[in-house]
Amino acid sequence: MSYASQSSSYREMEIHAASPHKLVVIVFEQLVVNLERARIAMERNDVELRLTSLRRARDIVTELLGTLDFEQGGALANQLADLYQYLLYELVDIGQRGDVHVMRKLVNIASLLRDGFVGAAEQLASEKAARKSA
Repeated sequence: MSYASQSSSYREMEIHAASPHKLVVIVFEQLVVNLERARIAMERNDVELRLTSLRRARDIVTELLGTLDFEQGGALANQLADLYQYLLYELVDIGQRGDVHVMRKLVNIASLLRDGFVGAAEQLASEKAARKSA
């Protein structure tokens, strides 16, 4: 079995075993990876990789937008929806203009979101562990 195949199998098992909170982190990790790939492709003038990476990033943001729960999420869900719509707008625009500066800004936003969700997932996991041990 090749390394790529083993890595894919491991990732698939990780996804199936993940909590909903960990799944959100995994999705954001993939968003950051695809935005970074698009940025690198822009710097290298690799049109094919740029288009593929931007399409994947748009698909991820669209999925994130579609999974928001506005009833339970309240104002936070509305704020995230606005942010996701902004990201989508910029991803479409950047596909046409190819502005590396804006691309770096999008990578930064996605990284901050990922880090926030990582922190939230860790806090929920520690609270759950504390309740179990109590």
